Amino acid sequence: MEFNDGPFVSKDHWELVRSTSESADPLSVSPLQISTSPKSPRSPMLKSPKGQGSKHVSGKSSTPKMVSSKLGSPRSPRTSMSPNKGSPGKGSPLKYDRHSHSPRDGRPKKGGSGGKGTWGGLFDTEDSRFLDPKDPNYDSNEEFENPNAIKSTADIIEYKKKATVIVEEYFATDDVVSTANELRELGMPGYNYYFVKKLVSMAMDRHDKEKEMAAVLLSALYADAIDPPQVFRGFCKLVESADDLIVDIPDTVDVLALFIARAVVDDILPPVFLKKQMVSLPNDSKGIEVLKRAEKGYLAAPLHAEIIERRWGGSKNKTVEDVKARINNLLIEYVVSGDKKEACRCIKDLQVPFYHHEIVKRALTMAMERHQAEGRLLDLLKEAAEEGLINASQVSKGFGRMIDTVDDLSLDIPNARGILQSLISKAASEGWLCASSLKSLSMKPEKSSLEDNAAKIFKMKAQSIIQEYFLSGDILEVSSCLESEICASTSSDELDAIFVKRLITLAMDRKNREKEMASVLLSSLFFPADDVVNGFVMLIESADDTALDNPIVVEDLAMFLARAVVDEVLAPQHLEEIGSLFLGQDSIGSKVLQMAKSLLKARLSGERILRCWGGGGSSRSGWAVEDVKDKIGKLLEEYESGGDVREACRCIKELGMPFFHHEVVKKTLVNYIEKKNERLWCLFKECYGSGLITMNQMTKGFGRVAEALDDLALDVPDAEKQFICYVDRAKAAGWLDSSFSFTKQGFAKENGACH
Repeated sequence: MEFNDGPFVSKDHWELVRSTSESADPLSVSPLQISTSPKSPRSPMLKSPKGQGSKHVSGKSSTPKMVSSKLGSPRSPRTSMSPNKGSPGKGSPLKYDRHSHSPRDGRPKKGGSGGKGTWGGLFDTEDSRFLDPKDPNYDSNEEFENPNAIKSTADIIEYKKKATVIVEEYFATDDVVSTANELRELGMPGYNYYFVKKLVSMAMDRHDKEKEMAAVLLSALYADAIDPPQVFRGFCKLVESADDLIVDIPDTVDVLALFIARAVVDDILPPVFLKKQMVSLPNDSKGIEVLKRAEKGYLAAPLHAEIIERRWGGSKNKTVEDVKARINNLLIEYVVSGDKKEACRCIKDLQVPFYHHEIVKRALTMAMERHQAEGRLLDLLKEAAEEGLINASQVSKGFGRMIDTVDDLSLDIPNARGILQSLISKAASEGWLCASSLKSLSMKPEKSSLEDNAAKIFKMKAQSIIQEYFLSGDILEVSSCLESEICASTSSDELDAIFVKRLITLAMDRKNREKEMASVLLSSLFFPADDVVNGFVMLIESADDTALDNPIVVEDLAMFLARAVVDEVLAPQHLEEIGSLFLGQDSIGSKVLQMAKSLLKARLSGERILRCWGGGGSSRSGWAVEDVKDKIGKLLEEYESGGDVREACRCIKELGMPFFHHEVVKKTLVNYIEKKNERLWCLFKECYGSGLITMNQMTKGFGRVAEALDDLALDVPDAEKQFICYVDRAKAAGWLDSSFSFTKQGFAKENGACH
């Protein structure tokens, strides 16, 4: 509806409004919109675009009169101006008062947004206002709803300064209790994540002592002075800032990874932390390297808990004997006082969760020795297990150690087996022990170990057999002599280990020819892998004495160990089994294992290790790869033309290259596809049945044929069809694993493989 429409607006009123709008400042006031009030049709209302002011024009008077004015400052919309009586007031764009010709008007000053009673700048918005806490309409929640609200950083700056001082004092005093109290006195638990970050980052740039102190402090403050979410967030910040930390600390990746692994071992950081952070970080950040190092380099290692705990000295350089003494004292005090709460506190203060199996073992031993204290000690173990202080794995390990030493206990406790069996039954019935995870405890004593005099006799005979072998090279004679000696004894496994030790010890003191002959003999005797492992363990244990006569004992043992893996006498996982028995970084066992692994990881390691002492069991140079291939081809030709299968197996064995038997499989299978001679399949059956060719070598051989099918199809069109059929036959015979899948490409080349 237009303003001049209708019978309610006179011509005089219209002229007055028009002149007023022309005198208004277009820069500070938007064009007026006039609408008719539904409540007062005779009083049209002048509205601003924002609805912040209104003026009624009376229809009875020729002079306009402001009835009410409610103009709010855009910077304080809740504060209303007092109404003017009779005039718009100073600064109003409508100059109706007697000072209408005053030089002061409502336009803003240069660079300003107007004065009192104005509408502010042209581009002012509602969000540009500030909140006044003294305003009666002030609402504190609006500070968080307003995205432009300024957040004060004074608190966090002050917290950072105090946290740095606290960490410095802790490194100087090593007082955990005082540090915890000072942290609580700060009264800002929401910023404790920064304390975690500061503590670890400062420790990373210091010695192992401070690193261990930092780990101990975090474990002590966890869930006490620092909430678990704050610890989690603190480590998140550390991982995110790894790229910055590495500028000042070059080994940030390794040290921070160890801190994270230590936190996981100490149960102050959940293992899922690693996966969550990997998802949130860029792939090229140092934080990803830190997480991968923590997961694969530390937490995935065997016995990782003990290794990580001792990396920086372990529980402030406490020795095993110190811990054992403290465990013994707390158990004695508990038996006297019966205070389970105090005993649990002492167990927690030990801070060796990976060694809690010793508590179980000593408590059980004490219960067996002091029958009157049995019930009290079992109650303590039950309480600790139910509260999670001693986890199920440590409980089972403690009982397992008791089962292993029950024969020794029987010397002091006559009915040790019966008592231990009753303790196991009680613990299992109460639900804090999983009896199915334990070894069977037979009521009959196990067979005693080999007597010293019998061992000495066998060592003398073994030495004579080995010396004769070095002269004659007759493997069959050695095998028959050993068979007669071992059959006469009931402890064949111990005799095998003794022979392995004696063989390698004598070979290390001789030339390369004897070393090569020893390796060939070891691969030809087919001793059980466990016996060979025990033999190498005995060798490493006596390496200190051997080093007096042989300064390069570490290099020789590493080469013999690597050669045993190449000859498939041992599997690679047996190296880890041996390594778990020698954890010291500077121990000979650790050095031997490290060197052996390095030899096996080298390119073409199989061929190099085989030829390290000349190859072929003699002083002449080892077989060349082409010579071996030629010999394999000739023996297959002889066998196809009517040769004996046993003779063919003997020739394969005499090659002395068990790691290269996949070449035999490949050539035999290719000939079988081309000629369809069933005798070749019989050779497979004999070689696998006698253990001459292992499943691993079978798999490699079939895989290499799969890679060469395209070339083979040029001569034999249905080669692929035949190959698939033979794969199924091999799986049915058990030569190939059921998971073996046929693809023309994708088979990895093995070290020493010749294509």
